[in-house]
Amino acid sequence: MKALIKELKKWKASATVLLSLYIPPGRPIPDVVNLLRQEYSIAQNIKLKRTRDAVLSAIGAAIDRLNKIPKIDGNGLVLFCGENFDTEDFKCFMFSPPDKVPLFFYRTDKEFHVEFLEDMVEDTVVYGLIIVERDEATIGLLKGTRIEILEEIEGFVPGKHMMGGQSQRRIDRIIDEMYHNFLKEVGEKVNAYFMPFIQTGKMKGILLGGPGYAKEDFYKEDYVDYRIKNLILQPLIDVSDQGEVGLREMIMRAEDLLKNQQYVEVEKLLEELKYHLAKDDGLIIYGKEQIKKAMEMGAVEAIVIHEDSSDKELEKLAQDAENYGVKVFVVGDEVPEAEWVKKTFNGVVGKLRYRLY
Repeated sequence: MKALIKELKKWKASATVLLSLYIPPGRPIPDVVNLLRQEYSIAQNIKLKRTRDAVLSAIGAAIDRLNKIPKIDGNGLVLFCGENFDTEDFKCFMFSPPDKVPLFFYRTDKEFHVEFLEDMVEDTVVYGLIIVERDEATIGLLKGTRIEILEEIEGFVPGKHMMGGQSQRRIDRIIDEMYHNFLKEVGEKVNAYFMPFIQTGKMKGILLGGPGYAKEDFYKEDYVDYRIKNLILQPLIDVSDQGEVGLREMIMRAEDLLKNQQYVEVEKLLEELKYHLAKDDGLIIYGKEQIKKAMEMGAVEAIVIHEDSSDKELEKLAQDAENYGVKVFVVGDEVPEAEWVKKTFNGVVGKLRYRLY
């Protein structure tokens, strides 16, 4: 589903010709078809021929497919139909999504509306990430194997100064106030970003780190909502960098706090794969047929598949792997080594429990 969403997001048009249709379960098909026929009649009045033809083709394709279905049950139905003006390619996707369609939605636009699908494949458990120092901060999320930066914040808090006497005390008070105000700003942004996840029960924990004492000050004072503070995992983590590099460092330093978290597991697995590859000890396996045979023998412990791999055989391999009790990790560009898996092993590589030969 993630690969399909990524493909759909590539489709763009210079006019509103890409059709998106979400149908909840139980919606009568004749009602939907009648609505589309009305839209088809309206679209015949579009003045630009190419736009008119593209819209009519999209609506016509949707009607044609719906007429072949007796009823809409299960999780409902989703359709995307339209022409890519750049490639002149026309496609129509129709499928039942992984979760129940929450509402009826129809639109022709310059892009496909995949936001409802994205909500369905969003990881149900997330971890909050905060790196804070005296005048810089990074706020992010850890979702499965993906790190998402929400905001990077820069402030201005002066360091040491050469003043003495009353001037020193006055300037120290000003600097302390600037420092307090910066931490307060970070706290307000953390509240705004994290509270929706806490209110829906999706946030499992929060990592707080930084290079110095600011993380301790941020934790001790009431800069964040008490519900957020209660989720901050201990101990706080020493981190040397900000941004994505800092978030990755913090996550790996918090390995013991994030047991069984996908990002940590897949990073450890990839490091093990590199180790076994370098040792040439026969505990790494690649190639679809070789992995399949090894799985049937019960010899495969885990496999890593690149999410961009559109090979249907790899999709089947992933399904079979779960049936054999093999851990399956699907990685994308959010994992640095994902490109290594894609280029070196044609999208799939695995770790064996024992040598086969």
